[in-house]
Amino acid sequence: MKAISNYHTHTQLCKHAHGRPLDYVKQAIAEGCSSLGFSDHCPYPTYMPDYWPEIRMSLEEVPTYIKWIEEAKKIAPFNIYMGFECEWDARYKSWYTDELKGTYKAQYLILGSHWATIGNEHIYCPRLESNKDLNTYIDQTIDGMKSGIFSFLAHPDLFMLGHREWDKQAQSCLKAILDAAVDLDMPLEINGLGSSRPPLETSRGMRYPYPYVEFWEMVAQTKVRVICNSDAHNPQDVIMNAWKARDFAGRFEISPIELLF
Repeated sequence: MKAISNYHTHTQLCKHAHGRPLDYVKQAIAEGCSSLGFSDHCPYPTYMPDYWPEIRMSLEEVPTYIKWIEEAKKIAPFNIYMGFECEWDARYKSWYTDELKGTYKAQYLILGSHWATIGNEHIYCPRLESNKDLNTYIDQTIDGMKSGIFSFLAHPDLFMLGHREWDKQAQSCLKAILDAAVDLDMPLEINGLGSSRPPLETSRGMRYPYPYVEFWEMVAQTKVRVICNSDAHNPQDVIMNAWKARDFAGRFEISPIELLF
């Protein structure tokens, strides 16, 4: 089997995944891997507002995260990278650049845009109820893309988990993200976890919540770079989900980038 890469991998430190880096590396060795990146949800310091602490490691656990990854490197016959998946909030920019990349030596950060900041609330994007709030989410995501600190945008069509229908609003929102990616030469991720989720009923029939077919048809008409990742939350998914993402890309004759570094 061909060895493939995956740069979207979680660990048990995020409280909703299973396994340590060593477990993922052993599975990746067995299935064929060319490059593996760990990108668990980043922590926030005590002096900054912490949103969704139930889905991320604490600041005190970062040394454990780094230690585990270093241990996993010892048995890996391929390159392993340490990174974080981050939300975008302009107030956090120096934390990402000076601390995560500087102090903790993260080799890359990915933009995993999960929420919209509405006033003092942070609302999970599939739960946004109005077009206005969805537009806020899209604007916020594009601001993060423009920050220049992220290697790629993870699951750009995640909000379709809640929006579901390919209507004018969905088209407008995803075209804005696609246009930004083209302008910034920023890779967009086909996310293998989405195609592992239960299908959703829509007016066009049952379909993946994401990746969303009509969006990737649009992507295929451009020269934007595409990366296929697993978004693994279990060791058994680390390569399998990455293959699912590549199989999806093949439907549109999209040739994903293999090596991020």
